[in-house]
Amino acid sequence: MQLLEFEKPAAELERELEKLRTKSASQNIDMSAEISIMETKLAETRAAIYRNLTPWQRVQIARHTNRPFMLDYVSLAFTDFCELHGDRHIGDDASMPGGFARIGGQRVIVIGHQKGRDTKENLKRNFGSAHPEGYRKALRLMKIAEKFGLPVITMIDTPGAFPGIGAEERNIAEAIAFNLREMMLLKVPIIAIVLGEGGSGGALGIGIADRVIMMENAYYSVISPEGCAAILWKHRKHAPEAAEAMKLVAPDLKNLGLIDDVIDEPTGGAHHDHQASADAFREKVLSHIAELTKLSTAKLLDERYAKFRAFGEWQGKE
Repeated sequence: MQLLEFEKPAAELERELEKLRTKSASQNIDMSAEISIMETKLAETRAAIYRNLTPWQRVQIARHTNRPFMLDYVSLAFTDFCELHGDRHIGDDASMPGGFARIGGQRVIVIGHQKGRDTKENLKRNFGSAHPEGYRKALRLMKIAEKFGLPVITMIDTPGAFPGIGAEERNIAEAIAFNLREMMLLKVPIIAIVLGEGGSGGALGIGIADRVIMMENAYYSVISPEGCAAILWKHRKHAPEAAEAMKLVAPDLKNLGLIDDVIDEPTGGAHHDHQASADAFREKVLSHIAELTKLSTAKLLDERYAKFRAFGEWQGKE
């Protein structure tokens, strides 16, 4: 597994603990006391590391290659997934899978960005950066959800929409802008969850929702910390400072009122325990579905509009 720099103290203790267990088993020596002490020290060290994460460290966790991706959550938190393909204009976009599914018995339409873990899969999924047809497919599935009265669950995990020439030729900006308008008017509940990276318009293209939720170690921002650092400090090495200044991680965005809820991750991050992360994801999504399905369509749309209309308001000192 990819090891992040700040995780090394815990990783070293894990190696020492494994040595003790191996020695105890191979030599038939009772080392339960030593093992217990090491386990306690490891738990305390890990808790201390993840209790005091900086925004830049959270960004690194959000990008971890072993972090559960969209289809991992579909597999672990949903059932009866039936993928639908194509935007009915250009083709299918493998970086934006979606289809019918159930979560806790509730029928939904689920859509999201999908990354890859190796070169072959990343090429297939375009590194999680969707093309215009991905956003048009997403909207097509949302319209199906509206037709059948199903809640929409979107999962955001992208460094940004694909910026290539082909995407520009097929009007990527128009595809995203059209989604923003249509999602604001969609007559069914929408829940958007930022799983890892929430980059710029690529994230926002499926991010207009009645409830915007983030995983504890995700980030959501108009630009990456490296991009911000390159503009303001003229060098990417200042990315940690940019991440701190941009207030792009879940705790900061929750305090600013820009997201509605945060899903706690297991100690060490979601990449250490996919199932526990999926269980927390399911529980949180179901609670918000239960709240939203109680609202009339008119109230749902009014509250959605008011939610986004309030962004950017601030009160200065007299």
